[in-house]
Amino acid sequence: MLVLGIETSCDETAASVVRDGRVALSDVISTQMDIHRRWGGVVPELASRNHVLQVMPVIDEALTRAGVTLSALDGLAVTSGPGLQGALLVGLQVAKALSLATGLPLVGVNHLEGHLLAIRLAPEAPEPPFLGLCVSGGHTTLYDVQAYGTYQRLATTRDDAAGEAFDKVARLLGLPYPGGQPIDTLAQQGDPKAINFPRALRGDGVLDWSFSGLKTSVLQHVQLHGVPTGQALADVCASFQEAVADALTKKLVLGAKKVGAKTVVLCGGVAANSRLRTLAQERGSEAGLEVYLPPRRLCTDNGAMIAVAGYEAFKRGVPSGAFLTADAAWRLGGAVHHG
Repeated sequence: MLVLGIETSCDETAASVVRDGRVALSDVISTQMDIHRRWGGVVPELASRNHVLQVMPVIDEALTRAGVTLSALDGLAVTSGPGLQGALLVGLQVAKALSLATGLPLVGVNHLEGHLLAIRLAPEAPEPPFLGLCVSGGHTTLYDVQAYGTYQRLATTRDDAAGEAFDKVARLLGLPYPGGQPIDTLAQQGDPKAINFPRALRGDGVLDWSFSGLKTSVLQHVQLHGVPTGQALADVCASFQEAVADALTKKLVLGAKKVGAKTVVLCGGVAANSRLRTLAQERGSEAGLEVYLPPRRLCTDNGAMIAVAGYEAFKRGVPSGAFLTADAAWRLGGAVHHG
């Protein structure tokens, strides 16, 4: 079964053709990073306008690289939420037009389900049940994945997402947007124990996270000592990164114990962070857990993960049609909107 996945939820225009939910025949991404970098974050209106320009060329390129035409496809999958409303509508309207023109079935996919199932594109991938920790610029959430299409939210951040904290701290330190990679790179030359930044919500049995206090602590450090440079900058980055990875992995292991899970999956853009990947494997191994990490290229937003989730939705018989609508606040596990 060949499914074309289309992703325009934020600032990446992406499309991919995936076979049988496991093999990406193509995976094309047009990033808007340079457009938004000057503003220090994603500007929704600029994102929507760029998606309009890029979406059809990206889809055409995905089909070309896969060596197929629209007539060879068996279905279309598109991100319907959550995300930026205007950005979502661009991909959704194109997918609906293609569905109407070709007669191909269309299914709306939750962006977070796409992240959780991106691991299916790795050579070795788990089957449900497993725990999925989705960590990105907009989300930090732990899901109990009992079956494809059956997701229970166990924990989430009570304020900033982990990726958002990375971006805001990078800005405080004078580093470029997005902040994840610059902080990760500098942290590898720093001392993670140099500064004892706080870990919030450490009470027994509390699975939720909070990163606003950590961000404020970095701000206070900068106000007290000035914007660091050289080794001091590397130490701040390493200490901040350690605080995030420590909090995430401790709660991941705690959540696994709470529900009796044996397998955990990391996903989302922050899952590309080197310290988080290492610490998750170390603590997971100590707790007797199987830890699955998607390749870094599948951590960020992409069309392949949407095609995988669409394939599983088609297998479950999820209804499709021309009446799909975008839902910027669609919670995973909720009902998809068909108009």
